[in-house]
Amino acid sequence: MKLTILGSGTSTGVPEMGCTCPVCTSADPRDNRLRASALVHTDDAVILIDCGPDFRTQMLRTSIYERIDGVLLTHEHYDHVGGLDDLRPFCRLSEIPLFSDAYTATHLRERMPYCFVDKKYPGVPRIYLQEVEAGKPFAIRKTEVLPVAVMHGRLPILGYRIGRRLGYVTDMLTMPDTSYEQLQGVDVLVINALRPQPHPTHQSIMEALAAAERIGAKETYFIHMSHHTGLHAEVDNRLPSHVHLAYDGMEIDF
Repeated sequence: MKLTILGSGTSTGVPEMGCTCPVCTSADPRDNRLRASALVHTDDAVILIDCGPDFRTQMLRTSIYERIDGVLLTHEHYDHVGGLDDLRPFCRLSEIPLFSDAYTATHLRERMPYCFVDKKYPGVPRIYLQEVEAGKPFAIRKTEVLPVAVMHGRLPILGYRIGRRLGYVTDMLTMPDTSYEQLQGVDVLVINALRPQPHPTHQSIMEALAAAERIGAKETYFIHMSHHTGLHAEVDNRLPSHVHLAYDGMEIDF
């Protein structure tokens, strides 16, 4: 299995527009963070996790152009779905299913009605919605995917366990005990860690460390970070040896 971090930043991205802090003006490319998204290669499937407004740039940066077998959507916020129309070039290779909860599907039908009508005009992305529920596994080709319940503040959203080895959670503030149990035993955990200070809808770094310890993955990678997180080189060195700050373009083979 191979995981490519397409974006590791929060909704504003890093650098944040108009900011001159040390992170936003850093020359270290690891401090330049597009909106959170990832690409997973399993033995038989290529799976995109979220498709935000930076998707086109992310795919051009990675020089990846191949069939996408499915898109896992965590929730309907713009920084996670704003690039769905840019799937059009990939739809030349195959029609692409979008997997989401019912709430997200409803909002996408309202926001992008031209994509989900019976008679589409030429050039519209060939995408379709598949509604899924937390705790009910499904398959993308032969790869099993388990949606897990996550709370983004007071908004229920989804994280995912992909196969036996990978867990992906973003925009989490809390999770029910059942979700922690469903993520037990993963080799790699990707989870959000917004900033050192508490936030009403996202985990802080300390909260993310506690969640990672409870899940107990062999390796954990933090994503969805703001410029308040600090410089990558400094913060990454202070984390436990099995916990890392992810960065855009990072490839993890396991």
